[in-house]
Amino acid sequence: MSAADFQTSLDLGDREAVADLRTFLARARAVDSGGAVRLQTVGQVLAAYVCVLSPRALGEATPTVLGMRAIPLARPADVDATVSMASVADRLARMGDDETLLDVPPSSVHVAWAAVSPPRGPWAPAGDVSSDVLAAAAAEGMARVASLVPEQPGQAMVDGARATVWGSEVDGVEGVPSGAAFAAEALGFLVPGDTMRLFASGAWVRLSSPRGHVLCRVPRARAAKFGS
Repeated sequence: MSAADFQTSLDLGDREAVADLRTFLARARAVDSGGAVRLQTVGQVLAAYVCVLSPRALGEATPTVLGMRAIPLARPADVDATVSMASVADRLARMGDDETLLDVPPSSVHVAWAAVSPPRGPWAPAGDVSSDVLAAAAAEGMARVASLVPEQPGQAMVDGARATVWGSEVDGVEGVPSGAAFAAEALGFLVPGDTMRLFASGAWVRLSSPRGHVLCRVPRARAAKFGS
């Protein structure tokens, strides 16, 4: 395979990896059907990023919350493209049972969150967080948003409710916005009775488990709680 081919295709290696990416995108599209995915490779690892929450206006308190799945590749690749989730999902749906080569869609999309890259490190460990606590925070947050939004709300009212709810901290988990709990629940990263590990790096916090990662950009005042 030539260097040019590495720019346009990803060898996912086996049907399990294909199914993994397909499931991840299906969950992300349930949150934002018209959203985008950033496909970024480092050697033989694909990092697939999606945006679950982000500010809609300057100064809004809604945090930037990304979900990420790391998927091993059968061969090294050199790809960093932000494309529509629908276009990738369509390609995955057309792949046969034994096909593992995913063509990266040629048409990129421009979304503000893709320009806000989480750091690669260093990440400082900041403890463990119960999956049950995160699931409860997500459920409570969704109920609160529903209670704050009337039947026919304006966009400003919806944005205000999202900022109020998802920008507030998870009870008992300092520095972690409820929006991070919502992302972990929505993307299927939570296992009842298990935990997610918490890390911090500057203005970012990360919740990690074998199922995936939630990366959240928090205001500097909150980042200071971790000693950054």
